Amino acid sequence: MYLALKHFHLTCVVLSIAGFALRGWWSITGSPLLRVRLTRTLPHLVDSCLLASAIAMAWIAGFMPFVDDWLTAKIGGLLLYIGLGALALKATRPRAQRATAWAGALAVYSYIVAVAMTKNPLGWLALL
Repeated sequence: MYLALKHFHLTCVVLSIAGFALRGWWSITGSPLLRVRLTRTLPHLVDSCLLASAIAMAWIAGFMPFVDDWLTAKIGGLLLYIGLGALALKATRPRAQRATAWAGALAVYSYIVAVAMTKNPLGWLALL
């Protein structure tokens, strides 16, 4: 069961970041595709599945935030990613600010993936 859940989770990870990267690009370039109904609703479905599968995997494996430092780091990264992502997609913000927030959110996403892969709050630095 855990392996199937992990594969589902990883699929959601790829769909989530691909969708965010595309929507961020559309936000920066002013594309009307950003306002399409599917573009506004599908990310919520994917991200809900991503979060639910993450919680289920943590439950099954017995990981606990504030006990497992790498999981705490991932949650902190997730909160930062959400904040930067919200800035990146907010149409009322200046284009330069949206672009900077978008790049920052992508960097934070990379950090979250690194922490997940290494099980270390240092992320990619743990591989050095």
